[in-house]
Amino acid sequence: MLDKLAGIEKRFKEIDEALATVGDDYKRAAELAKERSDLEPLVRKAEEYRKVVQQVGEARQMAESGDDPELKELARDELAELEPLQEQLEAEIKRMLLPKDPRDDRNVIIEIRAGTGGEEAALFAADLFRMYTRYAERRGWKVEVMSINETGLGGFREITFLIKGKGAYSRLKYEAGVHRVQRVPTTESQGRIHTSTATVAVLAEVDDVEIEIPDRDIKIDVYKSAGAGGQNVQKNATAVRITHLPTGIVVACQDERSQLQNKLRAMSILKARLYEIEEARRRAEVDEARRSQVGTGERSEKIRTYNFPQSRVTDHRINKSVYNLPAVLDGELDDFIDELATREEADRLAALEAG
Repeated sequence: MLDKLAGIEKRFKEIDEALATVGDDYKRAAELAKERSDLEPLVRKAEEYRKVVQQVGEARQMAESGDDPELKELARDELAELEPLQEQLEAEIKRMLLPKDPRDDRNVIIEIRAGTGGEEAALFAADLFRMYTRYAERRGWKVEVMSINETGLGGFREITFLIKGKGAYSRLKYEAGVHRVQRVPTTESQGRIHTSTATVAVLAEVDDVEIEIPDRDIKIDVYKSAGAGGQNVQKNATAVRITHLPTGIVVACQDERSQLQNKLRAMSILKARLYEIEEARRRAEVDEARRSQVGTGERSEKIRTYNFPQSRVTDHRINKSVYNLPAVLDGELDDFIDELATREEADRLAALEAG
């Protein structure tokens, strides 16, 4: 760890020297300033750690080899305070040394699709959309619907929306997967509990400069927007469907007023999906056993269950249950997200120490 810290401290000094001589190259100055800002907390923590290590060494030497019993006792008391502080700083530095996901600070695109369960699955998809909307509101983030396919009863066959806010991806990335609901549908006359699913895909918004899509790789179709039940809601052909020919990915947007706006929305979603595919391929090289985000939508593939009769929500990845389903559906997700983030951090720390 000390070797890594030494390398970071050396780089920090190099950045300060480079900033002093960068001149009018504002782009380079901005890049250096950002790198310095990213490294500074770790450098300051390293300075604090080195100081405590030195104090521990001095106190230990006095406690073991001093001649004055009173001074030795004082040294032992000082060690009792300093050694836990040293361990705490070591743990903090290890966490700070973990590679940061470059996508964590980005806006997030979420796609919710009804899975197994027909109309009840579509209604559950609408519940999930509201849950994430309420979570975003609690954090002061903005929600923009990008594409929506409604059913006649108020459910969603699928809905794609953008959540804008710093760190949105870092929090909501844990929501990717199959969500399962157990409840009595409003259409059920005999009071039987049904099980339905919806799939959630979570994509980091991608800047235009990060991924380029040649015109020859896409096919663009335009058509009239339609609402629930198939009625035309606009006379002009403003809806846009983009097909990415190499992968077969199809993205459709119809909720903006102009064809250009729908095209821009669709391209944004397509780029995010392609970026995620590339990231998944890269991660697969490190861990071939890593599973895809949403699976097939079958009932057996689930990350979380929402049980209405028991007012229980269970996250199966961390075996955690809370018995306040209305609060969770109202956006109180941090209990789950915090624990998932803590578990991921622990796994990464273990991998770092093993490596």
